[in-house]
Order: sequence, then C-alpha cells, then structure tokens
Amino acid sequence: MESLPDAIVQHILSLMSNAKDVASCKCVSKRWKDSMPYLRSLFFPRNLFDNLTNGNTPDAIVSQMVSSIVKLEELVVYCSFSSYGLANWLSIAGPSLKNLELRMDNIIEHHNFTEIPSKLDCSRAASNLESLKLWGVLMIQSPKWDVFHRLKNLEIVGASLKDYALSDALRACPNLTHLLLLGCEGLMSVSIDNPHIEQCKLDFYGAGNCSLTVNSSKIESLEVQGCSVIRVYETGRLKNLSISNNSGRVYLVDFGKLVALETLSIRGVQWCWDAISKMLQMASEVKHLYMKIEFTGESDNLQPFPEIDFVEFFSSHTKLQTFDIHGAMFAALCQKNSLKNVDSRFLIPCLEKVVITVRSPLNAEQKMSTLDSLIKCAKNLRKMTIKILQMKSNHSSADDFFEDICRFRYMNRKIVSIE
Repeated sequence: MESLPDAIVQHILSLMSNAKDVASCKCVSKRWKDSMPYLRSLFFPRNLFDNLTNGNTPDAIVSQMVSSIVKLEELVVYCSFSSYGLANWLSIAGPSLKNLELRMDNIIEHHNFTEIPSKLDCSRAASNLESLKLWGVLMIQSPKWDVFHRLKNLEIVGASLKDYALSDALRACPNLTHLLLLGCEGLMSVSIDNPHIEQCKLDFYGAGNCSLTVNSSKIESLEVQGCSVIRVYETGRLKNLSISNNSGRVYLVDFGKLVALETLSIRGVQWCWDAISKMLQMASEVKHLYMKIEFTGESDNLQPFPEIDFVEFFSSHTKLQTFDIHGAMFAALCQKNSLKNVDSRFLIPCLEKVVITVRSPLNAEQKMSTLDSLIKCAKNLRKMTIKILQMKSNHSSADDFFEDICRFRYMNRKIVSIE
C-alpha cells in the first residue's frame, strides 16, 4: 500500500463503509487517515454503540464521522439515534446524499412519546435522494416532506400507517419507479397514482380486507398480499403479477387485458370464484401460472372449486409453459365431466413443466386420468412433479391411490417424480 499513489489508496479505502472499520483505518497511518474524507458510504450496524463510555453518544459519534467526509453519497444507520441527531447529520450531508437507509424504531412512539420534529420530517433535508429505505416507521401523520424530485426507490418495512399519511408521502415522490411496503399495518384503502411506477411490492398486515388501486402506465411487476379488492387500470406492460391473501378473502380483481403477462401467482385460503374465474380469463396469455388457493365461496362457508373443463382451460391458455397447482385446482380438473372433450387430436402446445400438489385420495380414478391426459396431450412436457401433502392415510383408498401414483411414476420415469 505504501508504494501506491495517493489516488489509488483513496479509491481502495473509499470502498469501505462499515463505521467500525473506518475508525480502525484512521489509526493505521496519517496517509490512511487523510484518505477517510473521500469515503462515499457509511454504515452503522445495529449494536455498534452498545458499550459506549466517557459520555459519548451515538448521535455525537455519527455526526463527527459524517462531518469528516467531503461528499457522502450513502448513509445507512441501524443503531439507535434521535431526531435531533438525524437533523444534524442531514444538515451536513443531506445535499450530497443519494441513498439513505434508517432503522427508525419509532413505531411505538404513539404509545409513549413523540419526538418533535419527527425522524420522518427530518429526512426532507436530504432533498437529492435517489433511494430511501425506512425500517420500523410510525406514519400516522403526514410527513412534512418537500418534493423528492430525484427519488426513484422508496422502501418502508415494518410500519404503522394511516391511509392519508401514506397518500401524502407518495405524493411527495412523483418520480418513483420502485415501491416496496412490507409488513405494513393500519391501512384500509390504498391508492397509488404515479405514472412512473415500474415495480411495486405490497404486504399489508391485518384482517386481509384492504382495498388497493394502482394507476401507472409503466407497471411491469406487481406483488400484493393482504388485499380483498384490487384494481389496476393500466396493464399493457405488466409482466409479473402475484396476488395473495393469507388472512381474508379476495372478493374482486379488476384489471385490463393482461397482454404482456408472463407470470401469474394467485394464493390464499379463500377467493370468491368470480375473482378466480376473472383472473384466469384476463391472464389468457400467461406463460407461468402458480395457483395455491384452498377454497372458494361467497361467504364464510368454505366451498370446493366447481368443475373445470380440461380442454377448455388449456385451450384458453395456449402459451402456458409452467403450471403449478394446489389440491383444489387439480381436483376441479378431475371431476366426472372435466375430461369429456379430450381426444387424441387435442394438444397442449407449450407446456413444459407441471407441479401438482395432491392432498386427498378422493376421486382417485379421475385424478389418475387427468395425469395421463397431461402426459399424452403435452408433447413438450419435460418435468412433472407430484407432491403428496398431508394426505390422510387412515383409509385403504389412500394407500391404493399412492400405489397408482407410484405406478404412474414408474411408467413415465423420465418425466415424473414424486415428492
């Protein structure tokens, strides 16, 4: 290192970010210490200041290190800090910061006390941010943000939110392309109206009865968990769509024609059949379909899927390459009349991979016929995986069914496997 030019040493050391490593390097030599102002990133781990002595505080140490850097572009703080400390750091480094990530830990403030100004309000000093990531956020009041014109990525993880507060926060980020909200509670009706959003991942805690509206002409990827009503007005570019609801029931899905859709995943304990049927109709161009819905029904009464015609389903999804289905959908394809239109001329042109989860030995004969039809009709099928999940074995029919599956696997061992 001593033989290298100063510029090379500065570049090598500028690749560090962990605050503990930075502090250690300052003690190596004067030359290394003089290179520290050229760092681009600082990271303060969670437990970095657990054993402070001599009256030092995390706020003071972070402030000292931030102020020693000429042009800080990324600041990640997982250790504890106050709103006063944050305001001080951002008054120094705010104009140059591009990426800011903060573990706020203020989600319980409304039960105890609230800092004034709030940590959320303080973050407006970093007006040139391109990425903002916040953990443990309390947002029950609208943040006092100016407009973040350059902000492209917003991530909020583990938050207590109110509808109007989130709406105002999103309005202050008019040029977002990536939005991630994970583990967020307190929301009832969410509206995302931003023409630039390309990727959106939403995970809402609660009863699963949240309503979501998305309006973006550039949306390409959308993942939603915890909503009962989902409306997406512009879907011309939507390639990847995932909808799940682990707590409540999905009542309504309203999308435009999903002409660009490649991957669709729909999951949950219960969906209304109209929502399932409409989703499958709109996704006629889909290439990869994952279905794990246990029941249907319009009320709290859990109902099985109605009968689905085998030929009609695959004729409506001619581009399907991957098909991953749970017990309910597989059972619907195995009803008495589901295979009545199957003949030697019918082909499934693009199907290459099938994963089937079986949970019940009921209608075993029809289920075996459906497996046979998949093998015969899907000439390009390369892999079929049959997953046996929690099948009740207190009846001889379960043993007979399992023997049939094993025999089927042996007859088609190049393609079929059992898990």
